[in-house]
Amino acid sequence: MNKSRALKPPAFVPPSLRFANVTYVNRQPSVPAVATALEQMFAAGKAEAGLDFSVQSAYRSYDSQVRVYNDDVAQNGVAYADTDTARPGHSEHQTGLAVDISAVPARCSLDACFAQTPQGVWLAANAYRFGFLLRYPADKVAVTGFTFEPWHFRYVGTALAAELRAKRITTLEEFFGVPGGTQYR
Repeated sequence: MNKSRALKPPAFVPPSLRFANVTYVNRQPSVPAVATALEQMFAAGKAEAGLDFSVQSAYRSYDSQVRVYNDDVAQNGVAYADTDTARPGHSEHQTGLAVDISAVPARCSLDACFAQTPQGVWLAANAYRFGFLLRYPADKVAVTGFTFEPWHFRYVGTALAAELRAKRITTLEEFFGVPGGTQYR
């Protein structure tokens, strides 16, 4: 989903969710495949680079997304919120397939500077090995409709993640040939 393609139904709930055995900021589950991939990815980051990570957020219900979006609108206005937070029914977090990852200790959480942290650099280079795609790249704002979010990863499975990397395609919109863009439709 994106600004052109909403979830159907808008209040979609994944059929099953589980908590990964990882560190959380806000304890939120994800679909089982994502939880397993997170465990493997965080363990690899620790073993390969001595890095620690935490899940900032994962699954959010429709009602939770209403609160998150409305809070962003109240603090920053609709124009900003629409580049920063998905509207309810359009959020990848509602699928249980998206995770926001932060560094431990926390540095640049939910901020573009996360890309320069050791954790952000490692994730950008290695997340595909575990089936994740950096969903909102800096150079694809016009395609995805969202500002650069180096902490937001979408689980797509290892086969698709490897194919995207091999073909140097960085967005799902481009790979699947679906409309994206900056305006809600």
